[in-house]
Amino acid sequence: MKISHLTPGEEILMNVLWRLDSAYMREIIEQYPEPKPHPNTISTFLKILVEKEFLTTHKHGRVFQYTVAIPFDDYKKYLLKIFLEDYFNNSPSELVKLLREEHLLKDSDLKRFFEIKETEISKQEKDESSELSEFLNEITAPKKKKKKKEKDDKKKKKNK
Repeated sequence: MKISHLTPGEEILMNVLWRLDSAYMREIIEQYPEPKPHPNTISTFLKILVEKEFLTTHKHGRVFQYTVAIPFDDYKKYLLKIFLEDYFNNSPSELVKLLREEHLLKDSDLKRFFEIKETEISKQEKDESSELSEFLNEITAPKKKKKKKEKDDKKKKKNK
């Protein structure tokens, strides 16, 4: 499924549907922000969003139920990638630099974020390294000596 860019009108309608997840026309109109467009306009947007594969439809009698096909988080990630490509030469560090310069992102926020990430990463590495260590110890450990009983059984078999 390929995500495409939405027009402002389509985005407003998708925001309503992302909140509802699935809805009929009547419910969409009720939840639509003011000023509400004519129902025919909403219907046209719905048709376009189905064509763009943002929505799926299920017919119940003569009425359609619209269901979200592309989650909000997926669209948000798509927009962020486009934004980075168009305005920051595909450089996330340039975006962070601007956010810091405009005082939209504080150093304390970055520090807290990286502390959390370091904790998560070190915990994951610790778990992985302990599993790896156990495996390495198991395969490199010296061979265990056979028990005396096993030796005695072998000797008895030879003597017979």
